[in-house]
Amino acid sequence: MIQISQMKCRPDHAPEEPARKALKLLKLPAASVKKVSIWKRSIDARKKPEIYYIYTMLVETGLGAKKEEQLVKKLKNKNITVAHPVKYHFPKPGETPMQHRPIVIGMGPAGMFCALLLARAGYRPLVLERGKAVEDRIQTVEHFWKTGELDPNCNVQFGEGGAGTFSDGKLNTLVKDPAGRGRNVLETFVEAGAPEDILYVNKPHIGTDVLQQVVARIREQIQEAGGEIRFQTRVTRLLHKDGRIVGVEAEKEGKTEQIPADRVVLAIGHSARDTFAMLKEEGVVMEPKSFAVGMRIEHPQTMINESQYGMETSKHLPAADYKLTYRASNGRGVYSFCMCPGGQVVNSSSEPGRLVVNGMSYRARDGRNANSALIVTVTPDDYPGEDVLSGVAFQRQIEEAAWKAGQGKIPSQLFGDFRANRASAELGDVLPDHKGETTLTNLRDILPEMLNEALIEGIEAFDHKIRGYAREDAVLSAVEARTSSPVKILRDENMMSNIRGLYPCGEGPGYAGGIMSAAMDGCRAAEMIVSVCAPPEI
Repeated sequence: MIQISQMKCRPDHAPEEPARKALKLLKLPAASVKKVSIWKRSIDARKKPEIYYIYTMLVETGLGAKKEEQLVKKLKNKNITVAHPVKYHFPKPGETPMQHRPIVIGMGPAGMFCALLLARAGYRPLVLERGKAVEDRIQTVEHFWKTGELDPNCNVQFGEGGAGTFSDGKLNTLVKDPAGRGRNVLETFVEAGAPEDILYVNKPHIGTDVLQQVVARIREQIQEAGGEIRFQTRVTRLLHKDGRIVGVEAEKEGKTEQIPADRVVLAIGHSARDTFAMLKEEGVVMEPKSFAVGMRIEHPQTMINESQYGMETSKHLPAADYKLTYRASNGRGVYSFCMCPGGQVVNSSSEPGRLVVNGMSYRARDGRNANSALIVTVTPDDYPGEDVLSGVAFQRQIEEAAWKAGQGKIPSQLFGDFRANRASAELGDVLPDHKGETTLTNLRDILPEMLNEALIEGIEAFDHKIRGYAREDAVLSAVEARTSSPVKILRDENMMSNIRGLYPCGEGPGYAGGIMSAAMDGCRAAEMIVSVCAPPEI
């Protein structure tokens, strides 16, 4: 296979042009090759308004390895090389007998992919998810956005698909992937109905509307392969003896059941605070970790497009995104996170009397605003208390302040008023695009002042990179508090906690940050179980 990199095409190019250019560079007729495919695609806007798509192409020639090497050497082009794509390999079953089928706690990306691989390998996993199936979950969340009536067990944080189900559906990750897990995850998404372009675009995203359908299809694949999924089932205790897991206690509709298991995967997500408390009581070793908090900021998407592309709109280019970082004078780092082009700010609360926001985009990313979290890192030194769950207490404190500021509605404020420390009375030209009721107020009392100062300084600095970023009528909404888990559940080289047979994985235990890294960690957990254990006979 031959790889061609740094191949330019204009944004309005015909669909067949990348393949045609690739064959021209190789000086091969189309009839002489097996397949030409896109491996990567990114946008080069460094010399705007001259913008190009940059392609990396893979060509299966059928010539054989030796002749491909000769062809590459003959062409003398540094952008043409022999390719060796990594192929994902799942381990063969081990020999340790399993008395019971494995249990997977949580049906977010980590739990979903762990269960799918276990099911396909013949291990018939049992998945326990406290929230509802995605089609029912959508109705519950929409009801909350319309009425403010919260279901603590099924909301934007909890339910099939995890918190990422109501997000932009971003699939980019910085995790190194020598084993090919990431590619396997993407191919699984495509197999379940996701757009094929997620396999090659530089910053792939599915969009919340499409992701909901994909999640439902993966559930069906788990069930078709022999797995079982129980929704609205919350794990309330771990059952362990002599340092080893022997099962879990779960509650559904007020009834408690003890389920035996000798392998349990803990894929609980970053917001399972009651589960963190239970794990502490059960003696699972955890430690507090750094995370980040801040606010969402909204600008017109046309403004971001003009800054990034040199033009407000183009039917040949996607809604523009951005990534910004700054070091404030007080030493705090300020950075954008989970940027949603053409998206909405959503009320993502999961506990009564506490309010948290997040960003969400549909596949088309055609909303009027761009929004992003602007966040500042906090460390265990920043929040009081020596308890391992003191980070949870800090998150709850600022979420309670946000709820009070908005009286249960999303509290918002114009940036100019936030800087001047006065409540906003009316909107400017930027009209917020929110899921959930919104009210204008003053956000300055929600976060510690040192974080407010860093945010103000950061927004003013970002105005030098994106003109208009610090505009007076940019809309801030609070509070973004669930960027990552506030705890880390320690695990060894075999991915087990101090309770043997318990496998913490994904975002909740502190080993991932987003859909892709969580899914990949779930794959690793499945690999660890299968490489040691034989499938259960019962």
